Amino acid sequence: MLSRRGLMLVLSSPSGAGKTSISRKLLEIDDNINLSVSATTRKRRPGEVEGKDYHFVDETSFKLKINQNYFLEYAEVFDHFYGTPAEQVADRLEQGKDVLFDIDWQGTQQLKANARDDLVSIFILPPSLAELERRLHTRAQDSADVVAGRMAKAADEMSHYPEYDYVIINHDLALSVQAVCQILAAERLKRERLVGLTDFVKRLRSR
Repeated sequence: MLSRRGLMLVLSSPSGAGKTSISRKLLEIDDNINLSVSATTRKRRPGEVEGKDYHFVDETSFKLKINQNYFLEYAEVFDHFYGTPAEQVADRLEQGKDVLFDIDWQGTQQLKANARDDLVSIFILPPSLAELERRLHTRAQDSADVVAGRMAKAADEMSHYPEYDYVIINHDLALSVQAVCQILAAERLKRERLVGLTDFVKRLRSR
């Protein structure tokens, strides 16, 4: 039987465009993919669970781990650090499990540099700036000043869309999730991800 090497699926977007909502829906309907749990120096938000949503660490510990090459990628976003532990991802890929990343363009660039063959990247765009701002206010997790800061940074974040394999405009959450599932299904079938394919074909030809 053929086996498959896992892949790293990256979803990126400006804050409020929908990458986290899409990620949650994908995890609900697809048992073959798991969320990469990042370490972060930001404070825990209401409802977040240590070890499930993030590993919450102080800035000193985070910087020490950077020096120890602990992270597959890391970035500083809105004055907080985020990073992906390398070992946990490598183990999952070897086991044929897919890993989902909810990260920004900086982290995606590092993943591309470190593990391009395993990477599938999708950039999520909002249908309009007005809708993006509405979504940021609706989720009511940030102050007005923070929302204004996120809107100011959105234009720069969106300029990085050409660096991604796919782009989805998130008009409708259900349709966007469906599009991600279609991309994921196709990427899982790629020839280079199938382990043992060459030997399998040789056996077929020898009969």
